[in-house]
Amino acid sequence: MSVRQGARDLGMGVRFAFAGGREGWVRALLTAVGVGLGVALLLLTTALPNALSVRDDREAARADFTYSGKTVPKADNTLLVGRSGTTFREKDVRGRDLEPEGARAPLPPGVGKFPGVGEMVVSPALKELLGSDSGKLLRQRLPDRIVGTIGESGLIGSAELAFYRGAEGLAERGVNNARVTRIDRFGDENPAQQDTDPVLLLLILVVFVVLLMPVAVFIAAAVRFGGERRDRRLAALRLVGADGRTTRRIAAGEACAGSVLGLVLGAGFFLIGRQVAGSVEVYDISVFPSYLNPSPALALLVGLAVPAAAVLVTLLALRGVVIEPLGVVRTAKPPRRRLWWRLLVPLAGLAMLYPMVGQGRDGGEFNEYLVTGGVILLLIGVTALLPWIVEAVVARLGGGGVAWQLAVRRLQLSSGAAARMVNGIAVAVAGAIALQMLFAGVDSDYTKETGYDVDLAQMQMTVDDGTPLGRAAEKLRRTEGVRHVYAYSEGFLGDRKMDADTTTQVTVADCASLREVATLPSCRPGDAFAVPGGAYNSGDDSVTTLAKPGRTLFIDPGCQGCADSAATPWVVPSDLKRGEPRIDPTGAERGGFLITPEALPAAAATAMAGQLYLNLDESVPDVRDLVRNEAARIDPLSEPMVWQSAKQADKFTAIRTGLFVGAACVLALIGASLLVSQLEQLRERKKLLSALVAFGTRRRTLSLSVLWQTAIPIALGLALALVVGVTLGAVLLRMTGTAVRVDWPSVLAMTGVGAGVVLVVTLLSLPPLVRLMRPDGLRTE
Repeated sequence: MSVRQGARDLGMGVRFAFAGGREGWVRALLTAVGVGLGVALLLLTTALPNALSVRDDREAARADFTYSGKTVPKADNTLLVGRSGTTFREKDVRGRDLEPEGARAPLPPGVGKFPGVGEMVVSPALKELLGSDSGKLLRQRLPDRIVGTIGESGLIGSAELAFYRGAEGLAERGVNNARVTRIDRFGDENPAQQDTDPVLLLLILVVFVVLLMPVAVFIAAAVRFGGERRDRRLAALRLVGADGRTTRRIAAGEACAGSVLGLVLGAGFFLIGRQVAGSVEVYDISVFPSYLNPSPALALLVGLAVPAAAVLVTLLALRGVVIEPLGVVRTAKPPRRRLWWRLLVPLAGLAMLYPMVGQGRDGGEFNEYLVTGGVILLLIGVTALLPWIVEAVVARLGGGGVAWQLAVRRLQLSSGAAARMVNGIAVAVAGAIALQMLFAGVDSDYTKETGYDVDLAQMQMTVDDGTPLGRAAEKLRRTEGVRHVYAYSEGFLGDRKMDADTTTQVTVADCASLREVATLPSCRPGDAFAVPGGAYNSGDDSVTTLAKPGRTLFIDPGCQGCADSAATPWVVPSDLKRGEPRIDPTGAERGGFLITPEALPAAAATAMAGQLYLNLDESVPDVRDLVRNEAARIDPLSEPMVWQSAKQADKFTAIRTGLFVGAACVLALIGASLLVSQLEQLRERKKLLSALVAFGTRRRTLSLSVLWQTAIPIALGLALALVVGVTLGAVLLRMTGTAVRVDWPSVLAMTGVGAGVVLVVTLLSLPPLVRLMRPDGLRTE
């Protein structure tokens, strides 16, 4: 065969796809839509690394609190920055107070000029929120006049809530602390480099493989839409003289044409999805459309791989089909599928993963090639085993109602097509089950108990030195939804005014509050207590050493080497009592000196930091935001902290969030793909359905038969996905050195989600089914 002849055959296949009448272009369109959906998701996936990189770059470019310890002297080019971020209904609001100290003070990225005092520039999403009815409560906290919006270069996402507002007097709050800093430029030149946990790298690898495999499976299935009618056309070509190789090249050309059209549609779907992505937020993650730029190399790889895969899948599918001039020998009973080679695929995957079993995080990074290859082969094993299982099961199904018999007979004749329809959902569910097991297994490694007593208090607020603690506590007590406020002034006592050798913690509060942090014999105003032990003392016997009646101690002793100190003297009273330490509401053991306000010099109040612990009535709507609003009136730079009983590592949370975002996209694709596949199969059986209706078959019976045709392979596919998913999850857990434990609620939930997607698709396909069940569908022109 000459190259010219091969090109002519491929070109004829392309013409059949687009100029072969209604049947040809409908099949090409169905293939193109299916391939296009997969290509769009692949392009979005290839754009994710760039989107994450741009988000990180934007975050680094606007960095101001770098905690480098370097003190920037005041100059014409310096800027005072106050941390004034807040939280609104569990959504973070990034906020900064700005006070330029000279004409050349640096502007934040995305800001054209500094806002004045009482003014602020906000992100578009925050501006929209503040102007809406749902943002009225936040507007009370941010009453400044909006004079502009932050540009894209100053935000990490389209839905980010952020603001900059003008301020004055920030230097009086102290510079280079957790609240106020002085900078001469934005951005961190030396961001901290953190080693990535091997287990987190494993999670990232598996997440990408699990999310992309269903897409690849669906694209492979999409290029086979309308295969039976195509083969009948090829049989007609054999009748006019074409040989077997020619018909296969024509089929390859037809598949290539549909896939190339799918690439065009996929690019269009991607551009649409890119724009839509800029206006939505999923699990608190948002991006700008400009972030989603696929890597040229990866985009080229997709553009070459999809048509090549379409041709390869078509040729492989035709290997088991004999196309003769008088018909296609697929309508006869096909030979039984062989099992042995289908079992080799998942076994090979297990063999690739086995060398890393027991490695854990102490054995270095997992081999990314073995991990990727092993997971891919295990998931491909689902697509290899499912046709055999469907064929073996439906061959043994017996009699029943008319709808059941119609469905079973159809599945017995075309079990391969039924298995192809469910391959995507089975692969997705198997991967999701494995990931859920892995996440659940290592969750305890990345989730730590905070120790906070969330029954006693649900929020904590730090009060600045210049704000009277009692007045702040009284304002919060009057806030709706606040049941009780525990107020503590906290600091340190030392044996010398400067360079103290022995220090211990000191806590000042009323008797009721002191009893929450230590065990006291009795307490009344004017009492003082020595409590040995505690987590913040300079030595085990520091309290015993300092607790000598008549000895002069110093509250807030100066730091080592400081030239001066504003330490306040305090004489240990003769009636000093002794208490016993206990775990306080923060989870730490509190010791040192516990003093009632009446036993302390008035000058010492400004030398200690105030802490307020709030007990809330959670039944009050927006109670936490009501507290934040009052806290902002007390101190605009103070953000109350919400107590949680456990805290999860940020990177682990980010990976889990990425999985949820990707899974949502993949499930949407699978739903669309199943719908397209279902409609294609109904179109193939249009005349058969019309004939059955013409002979008096009830539409209800036919509808039930179609439902059974979907339910049987789906049930088998989900059962296989359950087995493979649990197996893969167990292997991954053993690789991380974690005990194997099946998280049955998550496993059953993922299986239920897969079944739910199929149910929705089936319901959506019922209206077209009803339209196809008409006797006039037999009309031929």
